Amino acid sequence: MKALSYTRGRWGARFVLGLAFVLLAVWPMEGLAQKAKNKPKMPASQKVKPPQKGKPAKNKSFKSPLKGTIKLTIADAVMLAFEHNLALGVERLTPSKTQTLEDEQKAVFDVVLNAGVSGGREKTQRQTGGEPLETTTDTFSTSMSLSKYFSPGTQVTLGVTGRSSDASSDSGRDTSTNLEVEVTQPLLRGYGSKVNLARLHQAQLTTRISHYEFRGFSESLLAQVETAYWSHALAVRQVEIVQQSLKIAQRQLKETTEMIRVGVKAETELPATKAEVAIQQQGLIDAKSAADRTRLALLRLMNPPGDKVFERKLILAHPPVLPELKLGPIANHVRRAIAKRSEIAQAKLSIESGELEVVRTKNGLLPKLDFFIRMGSTGYSDSFSWPVYPGLGEGYAAVAGVNLEYPIYNRDARAKHRRSTLDKEQLQKALNNLEQLVELELRQAYIELTRSKEQIAASSATRELQEEKLRVETERFKVGRSTNILVTQAQRDLLAARIAEVRAVVDYLTAVVEFYRLEGSLLENRGIVVSAK
Repeated sequence: MKALSYTRGRWGARFVLGLAFVLLAVWPMEGLAQKAKNKPKMPASQKVKPPQKGKPAKNKSFKSPLKGTIKLTIADAVMLAFEHNLALGVERLTPSKTQTLEDEQKAVFDVVLNAGVSGGREKTQRQTGGEPLETTTDTFSTSMSLSKYFSPGTQVTLGVTGRSSDASSDSGRDTSTNLEVEVTQPLLRGYGSKVNLARLHQAQLTTRISHYEFRGFSESLLAQVETAYWSHALAVRQVEIVQQSLKIAQRQLKETTEMIRVGVKAETELPATKAEVAIQQQGLIDAKSAADRTRLALLRLMNPPGDKVFERKLILAHPPVLPELKLGPIANHVRRAIAKRSEIAQAKLSIESGELEVVRTKNGLLPKLDFFIRMGSTGYSDSFSWPVYPGLGEGYAAVAGVNLEYPIYNRDARAKHRRSTLDKEQLQKALNNLEQLVELELRQAYIELTRSKEQIAASSATRELQEEKLRVETERFKVGRSTNILVTQAQRDLLAARIAEVRAVVDYLTAVVEFYRLEGSLLENRGIVVSAK
């Protein structure tokens, strides 16, 4: 270390100490003032407001009754879920919790106050001219300092200390006051706003990532609610279809019994008809059980207000209908998914955070070379005098120099920089892999969407043919040209065709939901905005 000391320069000391006061008072958040300028930008299409509540843009007047049966459309179900779903309430806290990391990093640039007071008494004896002389000294000292760290790496400390000593052997009290300012500026390691604001920017990116995570969760919840709604609609419709089929089987049993009674049919026709009734009763039990399970799943997602949530009954006021959907070339949807998917936005922000880490660790490879300057003023009097003015003291001092520190092998810094470089490369490769997976999923969803739409017409035609088949077999049975076995088989085929027809519509509706979710546009297509209030 090379230092220079001198005891003159009254006006220079006044200027430096005054400048320190101004820096600490007027520039308290200089490091944070740079964040808006250096903060990583986000594409306009990917901006997300800090999430607090996600609500459908329409159907705002719906209110669920606190008890009893709930009659609701699919929009009502979505609204209830976004207002009362417990899992969404848990996820809603994550962005606010993550944002506290920013406050931690901002605290690095806060002004720090240190103060202390101490007092004491010392009693000593010494021989003077053969007589012991006893001396009692009372001391009292105070200290206070303000320090602040700035984004370029500058550390400024301004301190005031006072000391008072009163000895019984003296005639008066000795008092001294010292005012000192110290400025330290890194020249290599730790120099520059880009390096020192890196952790703050990383915290801001983490907060943005949590916003996208919430958006992705909201989109997933929306897809789950719509899928659960249509699944319950299918289950309810399946109960109705099986009930109708059971009535047909019971009517067939009644007619067969009557025909046996009058001698038109042999008793061998009866077991097949009874077996069919039993099979339909079994199917009805399973259908009702499936309807209850889907009802519970939908209630769990909606979590309507009131007691005994899982005991509430549901009436779906929105039957399965085909939406008007116009799809463009799959390549256009892939590009839209790459731009809108929350996972891809998170991955891109993670890469930005990794780039900041590379910058920070690369700076850590440099030697630690700090320039410092320390200036002080000391005054003496018979009592404390406030305020202390730096020009009134009897002594002045200034010291300037540099400090150098460098580990010989510097393996810790090298390892951190190497790891951050590999992390960045890994994140980039992960993004490329994610984009490919997004395209694969979207193309598969596109195929499923096309298949399910074509199945609607095919299943409808199958159902019509099965109805005609049952009609023909029933007529043939009445004239003695068919058997109960053939009639019951036709009934089962018709039952399966009716269920398949409804399932085809529901499959198409859920395929639409899944396609929009994979495209990242489900919230937008449903008119739902995730925002904070």
